[in-house]
Amino acid sequence: MTDSSIQNTRFTGYQTLLTSLFVFILFTIVVDYMTLPALSAILLPDLKLTTEQFGLIVSAYAFSAGISGLLATGFADKYDRKRLLLVYYGGFLAGMVLCATADSLIALVVARVISGLFGGVVASVCFAVISDLFAVDLRGRVIGFVQMAFAGGQVAGLPLALYLAARAEWHSVYWAFFGMGSIIFTVVLFKMKPVVAHLAVQHKGDIPLRHSLRLFGRRDYWAVFLNNILIVLGDVMFMTFGSAYSTNNLGVSLEDLPLIFGIGGITTLVLGPVIGHLSDRYGKFRVFAAGTILAASIAAVYSRSGITPLWLVVAWHVILFTGINARMISSTALTTAMPDQRDRGAFMALDASLQQVAGGVAAAAAGLLVRQSADGMMLGYPSLGAVVIAVMLITMGLMQLINGIIARKR
Repeated sequence: MTDSSIQNTRFTGYQTLLTSLFVFILFTIVVDYMTLPALSAILLPDLKLTTEQFGLIVSAYAFSAGISGLLATGFADKYDRKRLLLVYYGGFLAGMVLCATADSLIALVVARVISGLFGGVVASVCFAVISDLFAVDLRGRVIGFVQMAFAGGQVAGLPLALYLAARAEWHSVYWAFFGMGSIIFTVVLFKMKPVVAHLAVQHKGDIPLRHSLRLFGRRDYWAVFLNNILIVLGDVMFMTFGSAYSTNNLGVSLEDLPLIFGIGGITTLVLGPVIGHLSDRYGKFRVFAAGTILAASIAAVYSRSGITPLWLVVAWHVILFTGINARMISSTALTTAMPDQRDRGAFMALDASLQQVAGGVAAAAAGLLVRQSADGMMLGYPSLGAVVIAVMLITMGLMQLINGIIARKR
């Protein structure tokens, strides 16, 4: 089997293996990224952090990942994608070790910077491989399965992280997922084949800077970049202090947080492939619009609520994460059709870079918009919710524009 684009309507055995590997790779990336916000209720008092300091820790990963992704645009299409994946994922695992041994604010910030420098590019490499090896009409289903990593993080990753942090201490979370990541790294090393077809269509003598500048000059690419920036901006702003807001404002106990994430994750785990299939069958934009309406509706209610029954909080999270996953699956499946083959690696790296920077800005902005009062209440969530809803609605317009551009290209 070669690494050329496969036009079958069913997955081959090797495609199934790759899809499974990407699910587990992104599972560890996602759990690492989501762990700190989920542990906000524990880390704020344990490390005696202010909301601004906590926002700095969260954004440290995002900003470093953004810088790394930007630098990667010059050479992301110059090498075998398997080798790039091993280098970046290996560096990410080293960052997890640093997190597991961090014992101060400064040490944790440094650890998050290292994790971001490598981990922030891993997803873009995976999606570049998907674009190389899977036909457009299969990508909705592929992305639907790959997005199971996010749902799996909610079902297994976050509950496990919260359990370990509550029963042992928070450092054990990073040791546990470092062990899992080491096994995944070994499987990629021995089972994944080189991915080099893109090397045949590169411009001869194209230096890294020229390759990067060509991407910056493409208006159609920037429609995708801006859309994805805003998607991340809204989601991260709303979720950065979600754990602390649930426990202090909605009345959810720390012991019930794993239940909330677990049930919400199970729902999205089941619906992920279904959403991917629906986006292939009925159109990516329609699924994106439906997901946006769901997510924005819950954001409006959630951000303005007080003490709430546990069952209702669980229901809100189920609907919210279903909407978020519908947005992510459909937008990713659609926008991977935008770049030319010779630009895919660089396009994905730059896209990931801009998203990571947006995540850093969002986390820092959330730390400024939201305040914790002396009694633990998180203040400012209604204003935060209004900003997030406005951003979500803007992305609907951008997705319609992108949908039209890609339809004309095909």
